[in-house]
Amino acid sequence: MLSFNCVHECFKYNGLHYNFKNLQNLALDLVKTKASYNCDIGSFLKQWLDQSKTITLNTSGSTGVPKTITMQKQAMVNSAIATGVYFNLKPKQRALLCLPAHYIAGKMMLVRAIVLGLELDSIEPKSNLEIDINKQYQFTAMVPMQLEKNINKLNNIKTLIVGGAKVSSVLQSNLQTLKTAIFETYGMTETVSHIAVKHLNNPDNNLNFKVLPNINISQDNRNCLVVEAPNICDEKIITNDIVKVHSKNEFEWFGRFDNIINSGGIKIFPEQVENSLFSKITNRFFIASEEDETLGERVILIIEGKKTKVDTALFSDLKSYSKPKAIYFIDEFVVTDSGKIKRTETLQLLIYQNL
Repeated sequence: MLSFNCVHECFKYNGLHYNFKNLQNLALDLVKTKASYNCDIGSFLKQWLDQSKTITLNTSGSTGVPKTITMQKQAMVNSAIATGVYFNLKPKQRALLCLPAHYIAGKMMLVRAIVLGLELDSIEPKSNLEIDINKQYQFTAMVPMQLEKNINKLNNIKTLIVGGAKVSSVLQSNLQTLKTAIFETYGMTETVSHIAVKHLNNPDNNLNFKVLPNINISQDNRNCLVVEAPNICDEKIITNDIVKVHSKNEFEWFGRFDNIINSGGIKIFPEQVENSLFSKITNRFFIASEEDETLGERVILIIEGKKTKVDTALFSDLKSYSKPKAIYFIDEFVVTDSGKIKRTETLQLLIYQNL
């Protein structure tokens, strides 16, 4: 089994070969640079190449309070191998790092390259990426905002995984003509990046998540996903994601258990309502609820931006119980670094602004 304290002989970073010792020197050089994204890469490499068997990781805080967790480095190696197997990644293939190494997605691109022997090019992780269109890339990872902003620069990339926030139905529709195979990921920091992927521009239109090798899935009594990943986690991970398990390696995602709205006894998934509205509302928005004397909870729509008139004809495709009963505006959403909306914090800010 490949170990965390080994550097693949084919590994390259920005065109240069590095062994274990030289990579340690590179880490020291990078932390001294002015560019913060290079400092993040250097800081991670320093931790990755030290004597400890564990490393500290930061969660995004999108579904709770951000926290620091301790992860076995070998678990990250095992995750990299599983991704390599699933996407058939081979030594000497070129990969692109365009995510910050401060969070797990960027860290795992580095680990995959080191473990699998990829030739990794690093560029500044901004919205409008400076991708060298003269180079052919086998693999990269982006957040949805990057994918949307750079959709016309992807012809030289074979496989792209996207995560960190939901891919809108509008963006997904715009991906269908691309040659690049685009996969939405499912995972969390606790599972060391993704444990399942969904092919967004798949010709057979099967949009269920497929799990990576050595991942077992099931459901609890809430219909929430339970993940067993013995090569990554010692214990079962019980999520708050409501799913339908179609087979031992395939599931359909509906929404978060903690986001469910119970309106007059009918359970409503905000994520499903949002999906119906993505092509009709240009500003960022999300569906939530507020107390209602008759229904218990009623559906509301929160839109980012200045207050404007909203044509309720936008809701014509929704069932009556799913139609927003009130619309609120807020100047700016509270979001994670990857652009994922922090719903609870945004609602709290909205309440504060309306006091």
